[in-house]
Amino acid sequence: MNYLNLGCGDRFHQQWTNIDIKSANDAVISYNICQKIPYLDNSFDAVYHSHLLEHLTKHQAQSFLRECFRVLRPDGTLRVVVPDLEQIVKTYLLALKKVQLDFQEWSDNYDWILLEMYDQTVRNDSGGEMAKYLSKDNIINQDFILKRCGITAKNLIEKFHKERKEVKKKLTIKNKIKLWLKPIYNFVCSSNYRRELFLKFILKNEYDALQIGRFRQSGEVHQWMYDRYSLARLLEQCGLEKITQRTAYDSYIPNWTSFNLDTEPDGTIYKPDSLYMEAIKPSV
Repeated sequence: MNYLNLGCGDRFHQQWTNIDIKSANDAVISYNICQKIPYLDNSFDAVYHSHLLEHLTKHQAQSFLRECFRVLRPDGTLRVVVPDLEQIVKTYLLALKKVQLDFQEWSDNYDWILLEMYDQTVRNDSGGEMAKYLSKDNIINQDFILKRCGITAKNLIEKFHKERKEVKKKLTIKNKIKLWLKPIYNFVCSSNYRRELFLKFILKNEYDALQIGRFRQSGEVHQWMYDRYSLARLLEQCGLEKITQRTAYDSYIPNWTSFNLDTEPDGTIYKPDSLYMEAIKPSV
């Protein structure tokens, strides 16, 4: 069987063809899949992508799914995983009801679910307000966040905790001197650093707008969100059939859980806040 994993990040399997815009592993091919999927028609028995589609505009998403359709073999499976808008909205409404009834323990949950709804759409810097929230010393509702966002949130919390420890260790005179000398070193050794200084000098206050524009086009922000109805309709418009909502564990793809793409080896779900949809390319 020939399987394709698009926008894989660090979630890939050696038996699959894995593609991402940047590769940190020999098993991952570096390629910008927003241009075109670099394979012939009818090449794969299954195409999979997780938490990728929401980073494309509505127009880009339809073009991209048509490319997925093109490289699929007849009777091949397309599996799409995205943040579940319906689940987010339901949780928001529950949190709103709880805080209105004065359940104070839900106040932090309300704040978090609002971030889930909006932060990755409106943020102008990497990580946004969600990163700031997860970097706090004491996250009262950590269990709620981990239940919703799984190992991704867990890893970020641990990363920020480790960084805080390292920052405290680095506050020595020697390291402070290194910090002061770093701009000089960068100016001498980095042409990119000098270029940015030049742009900052020329653009003045408009340089901040340039930085925001660069970030907004970097691919981190969410361009659209999907529920089970809108995603199924989009898949149907792209020519797919037998459209089915799945869980992290079940799939048309044989031995799905053995690949550990939506689940961990211990069976826990990688991103519990997800909507899982599958569809089949019609037979010729």
